[in-house]
Amino acid sequence: MTRPVVTTLLLTTAFVSPVVAQDSPPDLVRRLEVLEERLEAQSFAMQRLAKKVDDVLWFDRVGDVADIDKVYIPTVPAPKQEETYGITNERHPFRMWTYVFVPKDLDRSARHPLLLLPHGGVHGDFDTYYTHVVRELMGQGYVVVAPEYRGSTGYGREYWEAIDYGGLEVDDVVAARDWALETLAFADAARVGILGWSHGGLIALLASFDHPEKFQVAFAGVPVSDLVARMGYQTQDYRDLYSAEYHIGKTAYEDVDEYRRRSPVTHAHKQKVPLLIHTNTNDRDVNVLEVENLIAALKAADKKFEYRIYEDAPGGHSFNRMDYPLALESREEIYRFLAKHLGR
Repeated sequence: MTRPVVTTLLLTTAFVSPVVAQDSPPDLVRRLEVLEERLEAQSFAMQRLAKKVDDVLWFDRVGDVADIDKVYIPTVPAPKQEETYGITNERHPFRMWTYVFVPKDLDRSARHPLLLLPHGGVHGDFDTYYTHVVRELMGQGYVVVAPEYRGSTGYGREYWEAIDYGGLEVDDVVAARDWALETLAFADAARVGILGWSHGGLIALLASFDHPEKFQVAFAGVPVSDLVARMGYQTQDYRDLYSAEYHIGKTAYEDVDEYRRRSPVTHAHKQKVPLLIHTNTNDRDVNVLEVENLIAALKAADKKFEYRIYEDAPGGHSFNRMDYPLALESREEIYRFLAKHLGR
């Protein structure tokens, strides 16, 4: 049960049964708070269990074509964590889990292109939804690194509440790129790409905009592109995710500049890396207007890039991550674009 649900329960109890509420023990509110804490702890425990199951499924579904590892690496500092024993947050890195997929038949005596694949979702994770994408990339000889950046689900409350949407999570993904090139002798620093969908598309955009020297190509599918516009058309529950104390902490109304800072559309003028964008007009998650704003900003900055707006493609937000002919055709376009710039 989430905090809003418990709060609603408390308010409903007080409204429907005022006599009971008045005559209840004075520690009723504290008892409900304890119940809420226990339910939240149970929720995080269930998320951890689901993640462990998902890890097993990765080996089951991709292990025949990939050598799979899940590594634990340090990334940039975690400013939201408490100072401990006089050790300041500036000295304390965030510690991040990262999936690594290497084709089983890869010639490890040579160097091969590397792809960063950040997952989507506010508090999402790299689950087996991406199985077929990883299998297809293995067949093309890519080394794939999928970081579980701060805010991901499945690693407990502290990891979850470390979220920094459009901020330090982007640095986490870049750190995973740097780790791979330092650690995997067969990864080619001159051939690194990044691809992602939805929130992962936002990260792919910001990472390539801010670090053009570290990526040779980028793909952004149905990317979250304009947080100010997004807060306008989304529901109040969704807006509450961003204005929560552990998150941005303010609404777009209270700090529009902060929301603009975290939006790819604001940084379109920085684009230098070859870029392909896909979007869909019937997307019920990332409305096409966001991506149209990004496309317009790139054009206004006289940038060279490629894009395709699909008209009511089946599947909406997930249209080219599914398994039907148009989705496969769309992914083939993505793969051709990546290969063109990564020498495949």
